[in-house]
Amino acid sequence: MSSMTRRTLLIGGAATAGATLVSLPAQAAPEFTCKFANNLPLAHPLNVRANEAAARIKADTGGRVELQVFPNGQLGSDTDMLSQVRSGAIEFMTLSGLILATLVPAASISGLGFAFPNYDAVWSAMDGSLGTYVRGQIAKSNLVAMDKIWDSGFRQITTSTRPIDKPADLKGLKIRLASAPIFISLFKSLDAATTPINFNELYSALQTKIVDAQENPLSILSTAKFYEVQKFCSITNHAWDGFWFLANRRAWERLPESLRPIVARHINEAAMAERADLAQLNNSVRADLAGKGLKFNEPDVAPFRDALRGAGFYETWKKNFGEEAWAALEKSTGKLS
Repeated sequence: MSSMTRRTLLIGGAATAGATLVSLPAQAAPEFTCKFANNLPLAHPLNVRANEAAARIKADTGGRVELQVFPNGQLGSDTDMLSQVRSGAIEFMTLSGLILATLVPAASISGLGFAFPNYDAVWSAMDGSLGTYVRGQIAKSNLVAMDKIWDSGFRQITTSTRPIDKPADLKGLKIRLASAPIFISLFKSLDAATTPINFNELYSALQTKIVDAQENPLSILSTAKFYEVQKFCSITNHAWDGFWFLANRRAWERLPESLRPIVARHINEAAMAERADLAQLNNSVRADLAGKGLKFNEPDVAPFRDALRGAGFYETWKKNFGEEAWAALEKSTGKLS
């Protein structure tokens, strides 16, 4: 907690006779100062909206709660920040469900391959029974997840060799994947040659043909300039991921009950605004990438789902996640297994 007191000001020069002392109102220091950390750039819609939420929280709590935003991994890697949130060194963070799955296995269910056909299905699930189920699992780890998950985006496949139109196009394809078990399982089930490479080495690996393909949201293709070393982008929407807004339970419960709904409301409203921002950003990014020479195609995803069923992919993950989680998922996606 820090104190910011406005000192009394002397009106007029020191030599002016009868100078008048005017006391301005003191600005009270916040009772609760909370750090919010994430790994995204300051200009990303998540941070833009988080800063807006912080200002509204401070105003609507009468200055009692201050949310300090630390973007761009300033407080450590995702795993570092998760440890800090669990210990209470950081009060809030946003984290991909795929990474949270190292602590809460159910959190990766939103990244299941070819599960969600569109955003309507995503939000139906994550704002509905599936999101409720995952938040309940998160709570068992002494973390509090806000009601609305923030958008990270659908992931697409880029290649230097050929567009991906059908499952057979993935056979033997040397593709770099994020080190998430659910992604590795997905692409191995489709007979791709998966390769783990650190993200900061990926551009070079694509350039030198160590791998021929990679998969990421469109915004990443743009910022990482993968269009310079890839020719084709297939809009597969093969997996969706989002950011859970997490709080340390003890820190959350230290906030008075009268303040918690204010903080939660502004965070959840910011999440909804960020979702709209990202949808608009993806549309403009696709046009920009096409202008830079990346060739787009939109394959029918039904054959990919069929291939995964035939490989036992969905049955395997149904057993991993359990009947309750799977039933909640299929309410929005339709029958998968």
